[in-house]
Amino acid sequence: MNKWLELLNKQDYVGIKKYIKNGADMHDTNESGESVLACALRARCEDEILTLLIDGGADAFDYDDEGVSVFDMAITYDNLFMVKYLIANGLDINSTNRRSGFTALMAAACYGRVEIAKVLLSYGVKQDAQDSKGFTAADFARKMNKKSVLALLEYDENDPKNSGYAR
Repeated sequence: MNKWLELLNKQDYVGIKKYIKNGADMHDTNESGESVLACALRARCEDEILTLLIDGGADAFDYDDEGVSVFDMAITYDNLFMVKYLIANGLDINSTNRRSGFTALMAAACYGRVEIAKVLLSYGVKQDAQDSKGFTAADFARKMNKKSVLALLEYDENDPKNSGYAR
C-alpha cells in the first residue's frame, strides 16, 4: 500500500496509470482496511484520478472493516463528484454498512456538507432514518450546529427538544 499512498499523495496521474498498467493490486488496503479508492478520497485526489482508479478496477462500492464505505469517505471529504457518480451507478442512498446505523445524510449533516445534502434530498433520502441510538440527521445537524444543513431538513423547530441549539 505504500506505493499507492505515495502516488495518491502526489496526485501523480501518470505514475498511477503506469502502476495500474504494470499490475498494481487494485484491491490493496491500508492498515485500517481502507481501499485504494478510499485512500484517494482521503488524499483529496482530483476527479480524473478517481475515474482512473475506478476504470482500473477499484471497487467504488467497497467499505472498510468498520463499515465505512467509499460513499461515506466521499461525503467526509466533500467530494460531490464521487457522491454523484455512486448514486448514478446504483448506490442505495438509504443503506449503510455501519453497525451504528449512521447514514449518508447523517454524515452530511455532521460535516455541514450542504451541497451533498441537497443531492441526497433530491434523490429522496429518508430524513427520518435513525441510528442505533435513535438520532436522525436533523439531530446531528442540531448537535453539530450546522444551521445550513438543518435549514434543508424537515423537523419541528417548535418541538421542545429542538430549543437551545444552532444559535
